[in-house]
This record gives sequence, C-alpha cells and structure tokens, in this order.
Amino acid sequence: MHSIAAVFTQPDRPAGRGQALRPSPVKRRALELGLTVHQPASFKTPEAPAMLRAAEVDVLVVVAYGLILPAAVLELPKHGCINIHASLLPRWRGAAPIQRALLAGDAVTGVTIMRMEAGLDTGPMLASRTVGIDARDNAKTLHDKLAALGAGLIAESLQELGALRDVVQPGEGVTYAAKIDKAEAHIDWARHAEEISRQVRAFNPAPVAETRFKGEQLRIWEAEPIESPDLSGAASPPGSVLTATREGIDVVCGTGVLRVLKLQLAGRKPLPAEEFLRGQRLDGTRFTHP
Repeated sequence: MHSIAAVFTQPDRPAGRGQALRPSPVKRRALELGLTVHQPASFKTPEAPAMLRAAEVDVLVVVAYGLILPAAVLELPKHGCINIHASLLPRWRGAAPIQRALLAGDAVTGVTIMRMEAGLDTGPMLASRTVGIDARDNAKTLHDKLAALGAGLIAESLQELGALRDVVQPGEGVTYAAKIDKAEAHIDWARHAEEISRQVRAFNPAPVAETRFKGEQLRIWEAEPIESPDLSGAASPPGSVLTATREGIDVVCGTGVLRVLKLQLAGRKPLPAEEFLRGQRLDGTRFTHP
C-alpha cells in the first residue's frame, strides 16, 4: 500500500461564459479524498520545490501535468519522478500522443511508465502495456481506455518499483506528438476520405473538425469513409454533397467519399445526420475549407 503525501495540480483557471475560476478535476477529487493540494504557477520559483521537499515524498508520479519540472525538482524524490505517458515510447513523445496516433492511423498504442529526465519523454522505461485502436475510436474513447490502463499499470509499477529494471529507449522509431493547433481541425476536402475520417476522430471532443456550410462554421463530430461510386468524369469537386439521407451525408473527397454521421451548426447542438436534414436542404451543396 502507498500513501499520497500531497497532490500538485495547476492553478484554477477561468472557464465558462462568466470566466469564473474553476478548479481542475484533479483538485476536486483530491479535496474529496481529504488530500493536501498545492497549485504552484511554476516550479521555477523557490517556493514550489520547497513545498515538494516538505512533503517528503519517496516518488513523484506525474501525468499530463502541463508544467515543466526543472532538473533540480526531478532529483528531489528518493526514487525520482515517474511519468505515465499515453503512448508506446519512443513513438509519440510529446504533448498530444493520443491525437497523433489517431491521425497517423496507428493500429495499436498503449501506456509507458518511464523515469523522467530533462529531455522530452526521453527517460528510461519501467513498464508498458498495449491496447488496440478500434476503427471507431476517437480521442475521448481512446483517452478513457488509456486512462484505465495507466491507472492499473502505475499501481503495479509502484508496488514493484525496487525490482523494475530501467530500459533505455531505442534510438529507432522516435516520433514527436506536437501540441495540437486549432487550424489542424480545418477539413481540406481534397484529401483522402480515410485521412479526413481520422481527422474527425482525432479532434473529437476538441477542437472538433470543421468545414464551411453556406459561409458558416459546420463542425463534423462523426464520419466514416465508405465504398464510393465511380466518380470518373463526374463534375463533383471535393466537398460536394453526393447524397443526403437518413444514413448520412455523403461528401466527395479528393479520393473517396466520406459519410458524415453527426454534425453541428454554429450556436446549435450536435445532431445525427437524420435530424440535421430535417431543418436543412443540402441539394447542390458544397462544403468548403474554412
């Protein structure tokens, strides 16, 4: 058994229309459990390391913290700092491993428990576990799979910490999961239908893939590539709506056809295609790049 000496999480942030300060889910759960919570704005000031030193922790477990931990902080705990990373390192080091795995069309991903060092997710690995990526997985469903996987694996790893062997990450197979830019969610219909489908899945629930419909924002929440009819010789440029039925809205792509299953007009709620079509006519419509 292990005891939690303290919880460090980011400061409360403005949220919602009123921009009132809102605590993180980590803080809320920690307070429910009666744990000590610290919220330093940075670990580069003397105060934050002092709080960590006062907690007398044996090991520091880090997951999606979002703040840089200086080398001096990494060396404070007796057994160092351990990170739960949502990929099979060295693939997808960096900020957005879940979205990058989906965008790349990876068939599998997983969780790696690693020792932290000054480099970006370059530390030695202690344990890992693999999970398949289903054809309908999006960023939320894959996140939830990995969260459950990581929780179990970190508990096992802490129990066996003294016996685990550090494994240096291989030099081959390194890829970087750069932070997501909102512009990446803009759909370019000249691309392959499969690529756009992965884009839709990777950016659900945020920032959500989008296009333009009659000059207005149209978010695409769910879509899938379908077996397309022969479009050779047809005057149907990418973005053109081929058919719009209760099964979905079929859109011409640079290669193939994408069936849009769930979508959302600006200021409205997301709707299945069948409900969306009750209030919109799409005959002759062409979706365009934002």
